[in-house]
Amino acid sequence: MSTATEFSAAPVTASLPTAAIPRMVSRLADYAELTKPRIALLVLLTVAAGYRLGSAGDWRLAPLVLASIGILLVAAGSSALNQYLERYTDARMTRTRTRPLPAGRLRPWEVLTFGLASAAAGCLWLWFLINPLTAILCGSTFVLYAFVYTPLKRSTSFCTAIGAIPGALPPVLGWTAAGGSLDLGALSLFGILFLWQFPHFLAIAWLYREQYAAAGLRMLPNRIPAPHITGLMATGYALALLPISLLPVHLGLAGTWYGVTALALGVWYLTASVRFALTEDRRSARRVLWVSLFYLPTVLGCLTIDHLRLLWS
Repeated sequence: MSTATEFSAAPVTASLPTAAIPRMVSRLADYAELTKPRIALLVLLTVAAGYRLGSAGDWRLAPLVLASIGILLVAAGSSALNQYLERYTDARMTRTRTRPLPAGRLRPWEVLTFGLASAAAGCLWLWFLINPLTAILCGSTFVLYAFVYTPLKRSTSFCTAIGAIPGALPPVLGWTAAGGSLDLGALSLFGILFLWQFPHFLAIAWLYREQYAAAGLRMLPNRIPAPHITGLMATGYALALLPISLLPVHLGLAGTWYGVTALALGVWYLTASVRFALTEDRRSARRVLWVSLFYLPTVLGCLTIDHLRLLWS
């Protein structure tokens, strides 16, 4: 009798670890989703470009890796807090209702704890291992994104301009992490990122305007604006981006090769925005998105490479 009992219990005991593994993997995937990995990757690329440009020829890999860890921790905390604060509105939109919080896969206190702990750890990491200026700037991006931009989305379309500030700071963080000061070089990087965001996000807001309006988020003027207004706004920002993108040439950070590339890509971005303003349909809005996603890494990559060429010439 005792032998039979032992043999019958063995399979149940052995199956417990096997059953726990998929649950653990699923929870880790949910926590990874909180960090918005695609945005985190873009942040990492812009930080690397800013670090290389701000290093003044004294480029070292270890400080870049350390700075990237701290900045990504704060970025993860910002994304998690954003989802915590928007868990009710996310549940009302098709594009976000499957996120971990509205889907019920994670509990609010877990996400809040994760977000605050990640942001705090990232700021402390940067303060002690990089420099206080980078830590302060990174902490400011967290506060602006989570506690200013996110609540403003429910009350005014001006939230987009506020949200573009923390969105434009990652290359500046890389710049200061390399020892650069807040000079015109850092300002030029900030300006490029700041203006680039508007056509990109206006196209997204237009594509999902009904969902945003149903959720009570004011991402566009008057929630669902008059025809062509969104496209005209995108065109204005794309036009303003053209001279700002050439500032690195004027400041000596890059040369003619970058200038020609930035001008050509800027005209392409402007053309896509004009087409969006004229037709204002889903195809033209998605074209703005695709052009924007090609524009930013290409411009930053060309800027970094041309900067190196000038240093080595």
